[in-house]
Amino acid sequence: MPFIDPELGHLTVINLFKTDAPERVDTLVREMRSIVDTADFPGWISSTVHRGQQKMGTANFIQWRGKQDLESRYDGAEFKHRTVPVFHEITTFIRLMQTEVESAQRHPALGDATELSPDRDDYTVIEVLGVAPGDQKSLIETVGAAHSWLVDVPGYRSQSVLRGVRSRGTEDGSLTAFGKDNDFVVVYSQWDGREAFEAYRNLPEAEQSAARRAGRAKRDALITAADWNSYRVVHTRSAPQPVTA
Repeated sequence: MPFIDPELGHLTVINLFKTDAPERVDTLVREMRSIVDTADFPGWISSTVHRGQQKMGTANFIQWRGKQDLESRYDGAEFKHRTVPVFHEITTFIRLMQTEVESAQRHPALGDATELSPDRDDYTVIEVLGVAPGDQKSLIETVGAAHSWLVDVPGYRSQSVLRGVRSRGTEDGSLTAFGKDNDFVVVYSQWDGREAFEAYRNLPEAEQSAARRAGRAKRDALITAADWNSYRVVHTRSAPQPVTA
């Protein structure tokens, strides 16, 4: 199973898709599963398909050996002329985000690794925070500081903070890189369930710890945009590991 760990050094690609009908979510999941099940790309490590819960859409959490391997995949004829057009046809929004894991923390009772698996019952939340150039490091530090108090929040399982490297979307059916003024940070968290997450998210400010209030104020002052959705992992596959003597 895939794990989130900054020590692994993977290039992590998080592909977000939005759509406008439940049947299109089904189609998205089928298409993503098909790609994952036949993946055999140089440098590809793993892919984990997430189905949207709060909003209609999907996410694919993909680990690569490095940027060159990913760019070779993007430059391939199959990706350009089959994969992109299919997803463009059934989505209302596509964002392909290259990231690097900056930190990953779990509740102490959950061991040393943040695991992604359809066999788990995690209520997963992926939040994308826009940030002005020059403020990305400060935002990463601000969000990561929450690790000191999140462990005391009922229902909290894990939180990983990923630094945005590059982001792409689609324009006229083709893949287009966003400008450098679109720096971002991704926060990937796991919870016991929707009730636990909503209780945390909606806790009145007067009942929040001083550290949380201060962190939230600094975060809100740094971000230029915020978007999130909740997910359930529905499929994953990793590249075969080489046999060692």
